[in-house]
Amino acid sequence: MMLAYSALLTVALVLSAPWWLLRMATTQRYREGLQQRLGGVPKALTTAIARRRVVWVHAVSVGEVLAATRLVVELEMALGAGYCVVVSATTRTGQALAQKRFGAERVFYMPLDFGFAVRAYLRALKPEAMVLMESELWPRMLHECARAGIPVAVANARMSDRSFHRTMRVQSVWGSVMRMPTVWLAQSEEDALRLVIVGVRAENVRVSGNLKYDVRSRGENAMAQRIRTAVGDLRVVVAGSTLDGEEEMLLAAWPGVLKASPESVLVIAPRHPERFEAVATRIRQGGAAVLRCSELAVHAGDVRAGSVLLLDTIGDLAAVYGVGSVAFVGGSLVKRGGHNPLEPAQFGVPVLMGASFENFRDIVAKMMESEGLRVVRNRGELEAALVALLTDTALAQAMGERGRSVFEEQQGATARTVDAVLAMLGEER
Repeated sequence: MMLAYSALLTVALVLSAPWWLLRMATTQRYREGLQQRLGGVPKALTTAIARRRVVWVHAVSVGEVLAATRLVVELEMALGAGYCVVVSATTRTGQALAQKRFGAERVFYMPLDFGFAVRAYLRALKPEAMVLMESELWPRMLHECARAGIPVAVANARMSDRSFHRTMRVQSVWGSVMRMPTVWLAQSEEDALRLVIVGVRAENVRVSGNLKYDVRSRGENAMAQRIRTAVGDLRVVVAGSTLDGEEEMLLAAWPGVLKASPESVLVIAPRHPERFEAVATRIRQGGAAVLRCSELAVHAGDVRAGSVLLLDTIGDLAAVYGVGSVAFVGGSLVKRGGHNPLEPAQFGVPVLMGASFENFRDIVAKMMESEGLRVVRNRGELEAALVALLTDTALAQAMGERGRSVFEEQQGATARTVDAVLAMLGEER
């Protein structure tokens, strides 16, 4: 199977080579980390792990890095100075945030899933264990770990509706890959059941809870302080992780919101940095001046009632939610499965989401059950909900506190995940 997989991967790479070469020639982000992806182990990484045992944590992008942050810290505390936890990421934004959170010397790009690249890292790192965040499976990596006797845990594992149906269609092939990890730490009972149905051995699956319940902002960072100072007493709507189509709905609803609550400002934080300029253009087309948060140190005095701010930085959204009077969590008014509503909920900020929240079904269900989150299905419902929460302080405060209670009550997944990794390593707290 590995021979067939490697052959298909090679053919795909060869066929797509012209596209990749063009992208690398014209776009900086496609060139970044290429040497590391091809098996080039950074010297700073080998220096950082010298004379220490290694645990390798792989987090794909920003969401997984955020979920892994507390896990990495607690793993290091539990393992002691004799260990070093290293972190790989796949995307440019994930890499940037991981370097910010963990230090550049122990963060690197995940190698391409070819034997030569994977083996180069396994030889250099000699990891005692590997932790994959959220069902990020690469067959060659898993195969080489098995050959080297390296146990693998899949932490915060989930299986969305789409992933479940896709996996069932290729179960006869993919099922063997699903059985390679040593242990699966599922977010919920439903995720655990689905993992068993698609082929994971039941004895290798445990329900540990969702690590994202344990993700706490590190407090009000410099960007959040800058925004708070600039807006003063104005009420703030923070629209986070927005995708194409959602900014249009927000901007279309904004005049009606301002009519009911004139002393308000809107902060839009697009999910993908490459869309910052496109979103800025849309804001201008809607008749509003674009105030970039990266330039607030100079233009803070330009913020006034009705302003639209563009959060054009990476890694600041979680803290900026704390400035909000109301939060809208994006990826949910378009069919993309939604993003994490706990990021604003931890601050007691009332949360709105669209009807597409499959990626966070368990979290949203708990928050809706406690009336700590409201689902809106279109622009009209979004506008009406924003108006209600901006004009009724008591309603907003009560809803926010109920959401915060869900966040507080559901914690503990990190400790259970750490215990599982320690057990794989034969270590104890």
